[in-house]
Amino acid sequence: MVLREVSLAIPAGHFLALLGPNGAGKTTLLRILALLIPPTSGEVRLGGRPAAEAGLSLRRQIGVVSHNTLLYGHLTAAENLLFYARLYGVTERQQRVREVMEEVGLAYAWHEQVRTFSRGMQQRLAIARALLARPRILFLDEPYTGLDPQALEVLQAVLARLKQEGCTILLITHNLEQGLDLADEIAVLVRGSLVYHGPRAAVNSHSLADFFRGQAGGNA
Repeated sequence: MVLREVSLAIPAGHFLALLGPNGAGKTTLLRILALLIPPTSGEVRLGGRPAAEAGLSLRRQIGVVSHNTLLYGHLTAAENLLFYARLYGVTERQQRVREVMEEVGLAYAWHEQVRTFSRGMQQRLAIARALLARPRILFLDEPYTGLDPQALEVLQAVLARLKQEGCTILLITHNLEQGLDLADEIAVLVRGSLVYHGPRAAVNSHSLADFFRGQAGGNA
């Protein structure tokens, strides 16, 4: 069993940073919450509704950004986003694609094939894809991996805007320095168990690092 009796509630509009060492079960938890895989036991509720009852309209309100961009390299940036915009049922697709590409600083790369992009550019395009349907809930799985300074600045700006607009955000990372400035709450997952969950203001990076190392048995 990867996860052990994890009980976690995120209030609407809050930003939760979920920390933990590699292999802690963070990605599995995110995939369950994002409705990508079903839990073997327990229940996921989104907006007060059981995930099992979630219709397509609810699923469209969820955005996901992973360290694996899952883009089509042989397609252009615009073709990638237009394809996903159709899947999400986005209206006025051309306009919306232009909006999100401008937000992540890739408007100039509209006709360029994704296989020619740097790692940072690909991650910025993946962020743009997650924004297409104006999600009310955003899940991010190690989104900082391999980012160049420009992509990092774009991601931080997007997260700050979404937080201000009341988007519910769950960001998972093993890096204690990333994502904490914007977080309202922090949770720590170790060996499949939730060992800490509390307000961001109650901890600083140094005390959190000490706690993290103690819980992980020195493997953090």
